[in-house]
Amino acid sequence: MRMTDRAVAGRYARALFEVAVQDAAEDLRAAERDLGGFISVFDTHPTLQQALVNPSVPAARKQAAVTAVLAHSAGVSAAVTRLLGLLAGCDRMHLLPEIFTAFQVRVQDRLRIVRAEVTTAVPLSADQHDAVARRLSEATGKQVSIDARVDPSIIGGVVTKISSTVYDGSVARQLERLREQLESGA
Repeated sequence: MRMTDRAVAGRYARALFEVAVQDAAEDLRAAERDLGGFISVFDTHPTLQQALVNPSVPAARKQAAVTAVLAHSAGVSAAVTRLLGLLAGCDRMHLLPEIFTAFQVRVQDRLRIVRAEVTTAVPLSADQHDAVARRLSEATGKQVSIDARVDPSIIGGVVTKISSTVYDGSVARQLERLREQLESGA
């Protein structure tokens, strides 16, 4: 995606966010769910996707297609409905995934939620998952949403990535540090 597309998508996401925050009837999580639901339909129906991103399809037909899809979706928020109609009319449906990502970041920031990518050598049990989330929440002062991954190459321990910060408590990293110390004679 070009930088200009990313900037434009960011502006649409900011506008959706501001409308959802200002409108007492709107719920940020509902708007996020509704936009994500439309993107899911968009992604799973290639014919629809091709029609909505094809510049040769008239804007009125794109708007009609969006309206038809939304007619089969119960209770889509007014802000998301307006955004989708606007994107179809301006031939900018290709920006949907980037808009959604930017909107999610804003919602999570507003709700003080941080995403953490947690990598372990074996899958976490429900209790371990909750304990890691609780410890990370205490450390960050925010609610933590965990994306758990399994990578046997770390041998054991946990590697956590929050934003651009990585906390590497893996056995593989500890062994690497020990090797470096032995090689340096420290």
